[in-house]
Amino acid sequence: MTQKRESQKAFEYRDEKMGGNVEEDKEEKHKEEKGEDKKDKGSKDECEQNDKKEKKKKKKEKNPEDKKDPVKLRQKLEKIDGKIQALMAKKEEIMKLINDAGHDASNTPAPSS
Repeated sequence: MTQKRESQKAFEYRDEKMGGNVEEDKEEKHKEEKGEDKKDKGSKDECEQNDKKEKKKKKKEKNPEDKKDPVKLRQKLEKIDGKIQALMAKKEEIMKLINDAGHDASNTPAPSS
């Protein structure tokens, strides 16, 4: 019993010197002993999984009339075209970088030993 009390006093002393909050540390240590932290983490994971499932359900609910509406179809097509143009621009930049790197590598002399 005294050994535990001494270690706790040493813990408090260290935290005071380091600028930590002793009361918060005591609460955290108490929670760890009870295993409450593990329960909290588990419930958070479950909540995240439930949120993901709900999002999937929302995505699946689509209006079948949208496939027949020419205005919405044109909007989708324009959106896709915009993405394609952006990707093509990125592709051109990368190709230029590759070509420049290839020319630089062939123009530099090999180091002599």
